[in-house]
Amino acid sequence: MMSGLEAALVEASSPSWSQRVRAGRDLASFADVPEAAEALVRLLLDVEDTAVTRQTAEALVRVGTVAAIRLVALAVAEADDNRADWLQTGVYDAILGPDGVPYVAAACGKLARDPDEAVRCGAAAISAWADNTRC
Repeated sequence: MMSGLEAALVEASSPSWSQRVRAGRDLASFADVPEAAEALVRLLLDVEDTAVTRQTAEALVRVGTVAAIRLVALAVAEADDNRADWLQTGVYDAILGPDGVPYVAAACGKLARDPDEAVRCGAAAISAWADNTRC
């Protein structure tokens, strides 16, 4: 019997965009597991469907751990402009709910000191997006 993590890792490579979306949601809580993290970054930068990008970003930001938000930051640093727009939309989807912004800002604060420059750059972008939601 496959575990939830194993099943989600299989779905992450599915040709079906809806299965990849489900995989992104299911894997988000495993952001600190290396195989899951690798699959999540692939889903965040999904070349075939922006829904996968958007919903995986939203799921990770909702998890709200530093590990989860670090993966979004990595993807933001690698993304082209179009993909970055969909990552930003996913981040907004998550943080426009109640209590959304404080934990994102705290995680980005920690990631600002990450040894990886790409993570620091991505976290700065996410932090700016979070600031833009406070009107």
